[in-house]
Amino acid sequence: MSIVTGSAVYLVLWWISLFAILPWGVRVPDQPAPGHAPSAPERPRLLLKAGVTTVVAAILWLFVEWLVTTDLISFRGP
Repeated sequence: MSIVTGSAVYLVLWWISLFAILPWGVRVPDQPAPGHAPSAPERPRLLLKAGVTTVVAAILWLFVEWLVTTDLISFRGP
């Protein structure tokens, strides 16, 4: 896999992982402050979630890279 293709695959995996990880541990306040959305989380912990997303996407990317290089599943024509 070329560096451009690998980067594109990683970017797609990162965004998919982010949307899967964002809801983890979300708690909404019982009494939101005036002017705040009632569905806004108390502590979103976005930096932690970005770090977890990066690690998960890297593991998934390594798996995809392994699939491509071992030809376990052929991604090329017949």
